Amino acid sequence: MERMIRAAEGSLNRLYQAVGGVGCCVMLADRDGIPIERRGAVADDETFDEWGLWTGTVWSEDSEGTNGIGTCLADQRPLTIHRDQHFFSRNTLMSCTTAPVFDHEGNLAAALDVSSCRSDLTEGFVQLISVAVGDAARRIEAENFRMAYSDARILLAPVAERSAGALIAVDQDDLVVGATRSARLALGITREILARGLLAADVLGDQVKVHDDLDDAERGALQRAMARAGGNVSAAAQSLGISRATLHRKLARFDIRRPH
Repeated sequence: MERMIRAAEGSLNRLYQAVGGVGCCVMLADRDGIPIERRGAVADDETFDEWGLWTGTVWSEDSEGTNGIGTCLADQRPLTIHRDQHFFSRNTLMSCTTAPVFDHEGNLAAALDVSSCRSDLTEGFVQLISVAVGDAARRIEAENFRMAYSDARILLAPVAERSAGALIAVDQDDLVVGATRSARLALGITREILARGLLAADVLGDQVKVHDDLDDAERGALQRAMARAGGNVSAAAQSLGISRATLHRKLARFDIRRPH
């Protein structure tokens, strides 16, 4: 969970800043329903600690019955368990709004939860919390995805909702090497399809240019080698694994001029 925790830090802090002042705590639980990160106000800590809303406790559905974290993980969907909707009577003083968090391969990895100790929590405010939790969960997924594919280009997938969470990772050969859960569901991308090789152009259309023409590909490789070598033909030829004379012929063929 180390990378997921790092990816979540900023979103946890922002979410707590939004809801912490009104009797809420923010928690990130692992896939087993155990909170591993928490944000809360000191004034509310005693109450939440007594209720077990703390790191290291177990909130799986097997352990606590119907509850925000455990039921969210079991159903893999965002939800709110409000007060007496909890299975155990000891949990009916709290209201919990939770959203699942999926990893860079689209697998369930965590649950993001905002729990309230306010007895006067209104339905309207619960809805606002739900939107905030969902948005924060997608930001965590996106940040974790960028960390997982730090050497790739991260592009927004062309899906109907234009969701910020629908991301794909494209390598230097313009092949899709990764996709978030949102992108996988919207575009029908599976692990098997990625393993066979998926062209970015087949996903993005005109958003990315793929070198289908061999001449274009060779011209691009020569230009990149010359740029990296600062115009030094000998160094560029060595990086390409060809002779200096061969490189000169290719440069002339494609009318590529050496920088002055």
